[in-house]
Order: sequence, then C-alpha cells, then structure tokens
Amino acid sequence: MTELLRLDRIAVDIPVGGGFLKPKMWLQAINDVSLSVARGETLSLVGESGSGKSTLGNVIAGLRKQTSGEVEFSSGCRPSAGRPSIQMIFQDPFTALDPRMIIWQIVTEPLRLAGISSERRLVQAVEALNDVGLPPEAAHRYPHQFSGGQRQRIAIARALVAEPEMIVADEPLSALDVSIQSQVLNLLDDIKKRRGISFIFISHDLGVVRHLSDRVAVLYLGRLMEVAPRDELFDTPSHPYTQALLNAVPRIGRGRRKRENLLTGEMPSPLAPPSGCVFHTRCPRAQAICRQERPELLPAPGRSAQLSACHFKD
Repeated sequence: MTELLRLDRIAVDIPVGGGFLKPKMWLQAINDVSLSVARGETLSLVGESGSGKSTLGNVIAGLRKQTSGEVEFSSGCRPSAGRPSIQMIFQDPFTALDPRMIIWQIVTEPLRLAGISSERRLVQAVEALNDVGLPPEAAHRYPHQFSGGQRQRIAIARALVAEPEMIVADEPLSALDVSIQSQVLNLLDDIKKRRGISFIFISHDLGVVRHLSDRVAVLYLGRLMEVAPRDELFDTPSHPYTQALLNAVPRIGRGRRKRENLLTGEMPSPLAPPSGCVFHTRCPRAQAICRQERPELLPAPGRSAQLSACHFKD
C-alpha cells in the first residue's frame, strides 16, 4: 500500500505555569513518536486519558505545531489548518458547530477557505448532507434544530465536503447515546469502504477500535507502547500495557477474561515522567533494567509487523 502520512520522531512539549519568581515547567505530551499511515488505511490511537492521543491527532491535522520532529503528508507537504487534504471530526457535536451559522455554511467552511463560490458551496453542501443521510432542507437550518446524532452527521459531512485524503476522528462517538453510536459507526465504516479515505481514529472504546481499524497504536504518557495489525494486537497483545487494557474490557459468559494483569495505581505526571520505560511504575513485569533503560519499539518474537516497546515482550 502507498504511504500517505509519515510521522518522524514527533515531540510536543506544552509550557505550564511560570510567572513572577516561578520557573516555567514543560509537560511532555508527546515524546519521540514515529508512525506511518497508508492510503485507505485506518490507524486507531488508543490509551488512557492523558496518554496523548488527541494531541497527536491535532498535530496530524495541523491544529497544533509539534516541538520537534517532522510530519510528511502525501507530496511531502506538512498538513495545515487551511489545507483540505486532512479534515477533522471533533468529539463533541454540540460545541463543534457554530450556532450562528446555518448548516450549509458550516458544512462548506473548508471550501470557503479554499475560495469556492457560495453558489457552488451550497450545491456541494446538499450533496455532502445526502451522503450522511440528511435531507436537502437540512442545509437551511441551524444546529440547535438537530439531535446529537444528526449534528455528528453534519460534522462528518463537513469533513467529507472537501474530498480529503485523510480524516482525523477524535472520539466521534463518545458524546452520543449508545443507540446513536452504532448508526454513526456504520456511517464511518461505509465512508471508508466507498471513498477509500484514510482515518486516524482516536477512541477509548476497544470494541469500536476492533471493528474499524486496520492497525492500532497504543500510547502511554505520550510514548508508543505497541503498534500492530488489529487482529494480532487483539489476539496476541505483546506489551503488558496493551494486555492490561484488553483485560479491563468487560466480557460476559464463558469467554470472559480472567481478572489478572489489570492496571493499578495512577498514571505518572507528564511533568515528570519516569526514567527508562515510562510504564515501569505500574508494570507487573518491571525489573531493574526497566527503570534504567528505555526500550526500543521493535518486533515481537515471530511477529515482524507487531512492534512493542518492552524489554520482556511476549
């Protein structure tokens, strides 16, 4: 498959505090992350809250500048907020849509930034709304006239209207009722199959991740713990952190997981991450080397496509 996106040693440091007689501190949101995404591929980013998933998604979409490292997209250009090749679906459909604008204006905002005429934008708005299952008359209404699920469909239409090559979807289901989540999930799956768009899918819901993903990247405290094809990661997780995340998923019946290797304790502060492997403070396998040396992201034994940053990977 042809590579569409490459991240090379991305780091994001965020200044915190500072002021009169107080030194500025730096929060390490992302640390030395390298990834690639192929055309038509869905790469999911998973991990606990505070692991850096949304920050990395914003860097990919051009909404945040990285401190160091390179982002190369398609022809070698860095994505930016004004380039329509990468679009974003935000987590909360209630705050993602401007209440002062009518829907066709909201949906075609990427086209307005590209200089497309209002007449042409209205036509493309109706087409995009039709693609997500909304009638033409929806184009002339305001966001408050729609339900949460309908608003998320409008947000998806806005992402699609510029015919992007990649969409970054940041927790697009978490603010919706369970009854609506499956509809939006099926819509995203259908878009992927019909249009061949690459997705960066950010989620806490591992069931959704398994349904949509081609590959999965596991983040902890801003660092990559594991990157693997979907089936390998779910069937034979290599990193202890990945195993703990999967063991935490509720199961019913004979196939339920044993209540072992569950996460304990709190994630350390990104203002002062642990030395060596950042997961060693919560890892059941941690040894002296884990506190001293940072493990490299290398293939798991016998599985060349499954990369794991662990001194004692399975």
